Amino acid sequence: MSSATQRVARGYQDAASLGPWTELGRTEIPGAPGLMRLMQRGQELSIAVGTAELMTNQFRSSERALGTLTCARLQDRPAPRVLIGGLGMGFTLRGALDALGPDASVIVAELVPAVAEWARGPLSSLFEGCLDDPRLEIRVEDVHRTIQSGPAQFDAILLDVDNGAHGLTRPANDRLYDVHGLRRARFALRPKGILAVWSGGPDRKFKARLKLAGFDVTEERVYANGISGRRHVLWLATRPEAPADQDGTTAAS
Repeated sequence: MSSATQRVARGYQDAASLGPWTELGRTEIPGAPGLMRLMQRGQELSIAVGTAELMTNQFRSSERALGTLTCARLQDRPAPRVLIGGLGMGFTLRGALDALGPDASVIVAELVPAVAEWARGPLSSLFEGCLDDPRLEIRVEDVHRTIQSGPAQFDAILLDVDNGAHGLTRPANDRLYDVHGLRRARFALRPKGILAVWSGGPDRKFKARLKLAGFDVTEERVYANGISGRRHVLWLATRPEAPADQDGTTAAS
């Protein structure tokens, strides 16, 4: 059982002492079995698929850091263009918007239509009005499709659609994290563009795949609650300026 699953299981076991969970919404996931549910208990909000928690408002610091740490590296670029895969509870989006200047543009690709609806409904207090930011465009579509829409489109691609580098939300998401998917992401990035991926824990094989796909990789570990305890992992993978060969190695300039 994964740590995320254990955390959700413990939460439901503690419901008697903390109060009952209330289901605020449920929806099907395109191309996947099972249901996604939005749950609330007191001030705690949770988005889960089955017993696997995808996101909670109780541990938000690492999701926000995905946006801030990545976009802080774009401050010297004119009119940076950023793609975020997954809207969730908006923590990555808010971090990105806070770190970007007024000439930036941000596209959020959200696969599940209900998640975009929840953002303006039961989750609206978490977004604090950022959905009306003129720099923002929300597309209800598969981020895989957005990545494939053309070369050298983005200065950064931020992925927080699963709990790591595997298709948790749906099996088809595995194609985002294999070598071919990572090369497609590199192709969609401008020179020195950044592919940033959130994970609930370390994954040496995925880090190796990033390098194989032609990225320069750094790994950041961020406290889930911003102070102490468990750390989540952020991979910041930069596309080199020099073109990469088909095997992912960078050609000499």
